[in-house]
Amino acid sequence: MATVIAKTGIRRERGWLYFLDRQGDVSRVRMQRSGQRVPRGTQKVARCGIDRQDGWLYFIDRKGNVCKVKMKRSSRRAASRRAPARSRRPASRARASRRKPARRATGRKRGTAARRRVAGRRR
Repeated sequence: MATVIAKTGIRRERGWLYFLDRQGDVSRVRMQRSGQRVPRGTQKVARCGIDRQDGWLYFIDRKGNVCKVKMKRSSRRAASRRAPARSRRPASRARASRRKPARRATGRKRGTAARRRVAGRRR
């Protein structure tokens, strides 16, 4: 479940994208529509001053409040699970040791009966 951090009570308008900016305030920007030009820049909607924490997803719910929920996969947990990086060989050696891939047969092999049928159609 999500926890409400700030009760802002924002009323959303159509054609705008609402998000939490770098300062922790709620901002909005015009959504791109096909064939239309969009004015640049963002507008501050509400000042909250929220300090973000790693591993949490911040969003604006239907009531217009700022909420947070624990991410299922955060960058911190993923980094701890990764294997340590191995040292690589120089690129010149790696290229020299590669072998060409084996050629594959392009067509399907047919039996003698299938060959006779195909040959009969050509006549």
